Amino acid sequence: MKPLKILLILLAFALTSKGQNIKDFTLNSVTDKSSFTLSKSKGKYIALHFLLKTECPYCIRHTSEYFDNASTLKNVIQVFIKPDSEKEIKEWANKLKSANSFPIYQDADAKLADQFNIPNGYQFHGQVVHYPALILINEQGLEVFRYIGKNNSDRYSFEQLKAKIEALTSSK
Repeated sequence: MKPLKILLILLAFALTSKGQNIKDFTLNSVTDKSSFTLSKSKGKYIALHFLLKTECPYCIRHTSEYFDNASTLKNVIQVFIKPDSEKEIKEWANKLKSANSFPIYQDADAKLADQFNIPNGYQFHGQVVHYPALILINEQGLEVFRYIGKNNSDRYSFEQLKAKIEALTSSK
């Protein structure tokens, strides 16, 4: 019964958010001096990667995969977001295994995750955290796709994102 309840919650969040205008936001990077502001990024797709709070080997593998391949999607800005402290994010980022790097942005207290209605309540390493998620925003600033993982290992792969972008851009 519990898996069905989780599935229904995730479905409800997916159905209520798609296609909506998104309130502007700014995130500051912990790994460099950059910031990301949604309103300054119109004209490109934006992939928001909501990574788990805490130490997660799947987050490291997932993020490293995207770092290695992201440059092949020229029309997509990749935004990697963690709700941890600055110190925790810096330590975590040092474990990434890629020749490429992107900023890791801090979502203090997971406020942006809440704004995007990403479900909270996932039990992980003795903490209750938000589920891992990918939100895709189109060139006009509208959410066009979301993927909420069922657990820490359930992620939207780079190849899946690439195929989704190709499908969305070829249908124009």
